[in-house]
Amino acid sequence: MIKVGIVGGTGYTGAELLRLLAQHPQVQVTAVTSRKQAGQRVDQLYPHLRGATDAIFQAPDEAPLKSCDAVFYATPHGTAMYSVPELVAAGVRVIDLSADFRLKDLALFKRWYKVDHACPDLLAEAVYGLPEVNRAQVRTARIVANPGCYPTSVQLGLLPLLESGVVAREGIIADCKSGVSGAGREARIGSLFCETSDSFKAYAVSGHRHWPEIEQGLAQAAGAPVSATFVPHLLPLIRGIHATIYAPLLDMQADLQALFERYYHSEPFVDVMPAGEHPETRGVRGSNLCRLAVHKSPDGKHAIVLSVIDNLVKGASGQAVQNLNLMFGFDESLALSAPPLAP
Repeated sequence: MIKVGIVGGTGYTGAELLRLLAQHPQVQVTAVTSRKQAGQRVDQLYPHLRGATDAIFQAPDEAPLKSCDAVFYATPHGTAMYSVPELVAAGVRVIDLSADFRLKDLALFKRWYKVDHACPDLLAEAVYGLPEVNRAQVRTARIVANPGCYPTSVQLGLLPLLESGVVAREGIIADCKSGVSGAGREARIGSLFCETSDSFKAYAVSGHRHWPEIEQGLAQAAGAPVSATFVPHLLPLIRGIHATIYAPLLDMQADLQALFERYYHSEPFVDVMPAGEHPETRGVRGSNLCRLAVHKSPDGKHAIVLSVIDNLVKGASGQAVQNLNLMFGFDESLALSAPPLAP
């Protein structure tokens, strides 16, 4: 049994961590922090957790985080990097769900997050927590940078194609749509029901913070720089990401279905659907699955990959628990094996 803390427990990813960890037989949540909600029971803020946790929010400077074996950061970008060094020095292992440890290039981090990195030495050490790529490194990591939701869906859709060299490294398009929970729990006009319901729009077309993270991961897979156009869209859904990915084929005779089935045959949370299928966001709702389908364009010149995840689970908290399981030698599927919710 390990002791776990959650810094920033009032957002959707913090609540999802609590929901998942309530089912984990090897985890005891001993600290959940929030400055605004300190002293309040967690299940008062989130009634769906009634009976699943008796935790009480504590101020971050009062919570016993250093006595934890692992701490999750479910905080806004630019927060974790200031307090993680003290925890790591105390022997606590950290899984950061923000972007503070994802981008390895310091200049790129400053460009997209408008601040100098507070601990570049630990940034260099941090392991990017996409288990399908860095499973071995995650097992021994002191700091895991949990991937973003869009980057998870896009990278899993492109890894087999880029590693095998059957597609070009330029001209890739990731046309992605997300549910509103991806914007977080803060009160924003753009996230209101009346603003998002019965509507559909693109946003951040000229540049989204997940774009450099996507290109960083794709370059690792290809062994060379990759140029990708990434356009996010907002759907009137609570949960879910659907990424439609287009990549120019270099080998038009390649058996893409067989390629994907071989690549992911032993992955517990990647489901390659039968040829000709079209995955739906509701098919992964509440689960840690990424469902993939691969097609060719009618002229045979492009691979078209359909990738769906739950942005709060495989795109955030579920993947974080998957990483925790790897870091502590547990079965990778602990607390994550429940099938998707339907309807």
